[in-house]
Amino acid sequence: MFIQTESTPNPATLKFLPGREVMGEASVADFPDAKSAERSPLARALFANSDVSRVFFGSDFISVTKSETSDWRHLKPSILGAIMEHFTRGAPLLESASAEESDSDSENFSDEDAEIVSQIKELLDTRVRPAVANDGGDIIFRAFDGSSGVVSLHMRGSCAGCPSSTMTLKNGIENMLRHYIPEVTAVEAV
Repeated sequence: MFIQTESTPNPATLKFLPGREVMGEASVADFPDAKSAERSPLARALFANSDVSRVFFGSDFISVTKSETSDWRHLKPSILGAIMEHFTRGAPLLESASAEESDSDSENFSDEDAEIVSQIKELLDTRVRPAVANDGGDIIFRAFDGSSGVVSLHMRGSCAGCPSSTMTLKNGIENMLRHYIPEVTAVEAV
């Protein structure tokens, strides 16, 4: 098994590509700490290294964020070993299907704004999420306030805590949404 690695805009995060499907096209899983990794054998194995601070599973990649004090030269071999061992054993990625994250549960918008929210989600899904996934992360719609025009988004994976994520939100996503949807006035991270 050959696992490729790619850097991300977040210098604390590397993207690992095992050459096979990880979560598939329809879902992702974010483990912001070791406690949240209880439902995933692979995430637990990665967090067994105390220098790992976050794990994210995308469609065909795994993003790993290191602690500030660790060095990729020392951390990368153990991460590659854990990923390789997991996939060669054929262990499940998640131990229960019910544990998969549901992003729609925490959405907040009024019924009058449903059409606008539909347009926002379509732009995010077709133009933003693929680019963010290339960088080892994900972005999820959380809310739209029709009275103020503010869109709330949640950044995950390598995007969470990335030094350039604020610029991506403001200069990229906000400008695009404002261009296509005049009701949008601002974008904020939650």
